[in-house]
Amino acid sequence: MTAGRLIVWRHGRTSWNLLDKVQGQADIPLDEVGQAQARAAAARLASLAPARLFSSDLQRAAATAGELAALTGLKVEYDEALREIDVDDWAGLTMAELAAMHPEAAARIKAGESQRRGSNGETVEEVAARFAPALQRAIDSADSSETVVVATHGLAARVGICRFLGIPEAYWPAFGGLSNCNWVSLLPGRTGQWRIEEWNAGSLPEPVMSDDPQQ
Repeated sequence: MTAGRLIVWRHGRTSWNLLDKVQGQADIPLDEVGQAQARAAAARLASLAPARLFSSDLQRAAATAGELAALTGLKVEYDEALREIDVDDWAGLTMAELAAMHPEAAARIKAGESQRRGSNGETVEEVAARFAPALQRAIDSADSSETVVVATHGLAARVGICRFLGIPEAYWPAFGGLSNCNWVSLLPGRTGQWRIEEWNAGSLPEPVMSDDPQQ
């Protein structure tokens, strides 16, 4: 089996997003704006009549998925492979603090070079390697007439989708970050290769507040 559409949905806003703090796998809840974003986005996604709903187990993604579950009656199926990048002891730093404390690492990230986050966190490549198979498991759970929704995180979604689509790593920075509660819609092509239908969809363009520094 393979789904007919895959929606990869970023969580709503958190207080750390607003303060430009690196979140990683710190389990930060949605703020009031994020809760409202999730409700509004869920109402739009419910119109697609999704058949399966997967989510990162971190509460900001789980709460976002929960809004869609409440409208559709779907059970949220949690998968740790859908978590955001592990930034270890960088969690809670603002981007400015990170650049001041770890200028060489920040420079490598900005230049698009491989860089492990924190003292013992993950690289972008490691995130993509765990995330892409989770997307495959999600689409394998449904048939060709069904939509699957995956609630997750900004950086993990961006690089994981690129890996899933077979896009070379050198081109990953060309794909912009996702605004809070926006999504990427993927469709299967005629040859079986999945393709992008929409990127960063869900609202009018707005500034991206993310712990994803776009490499």
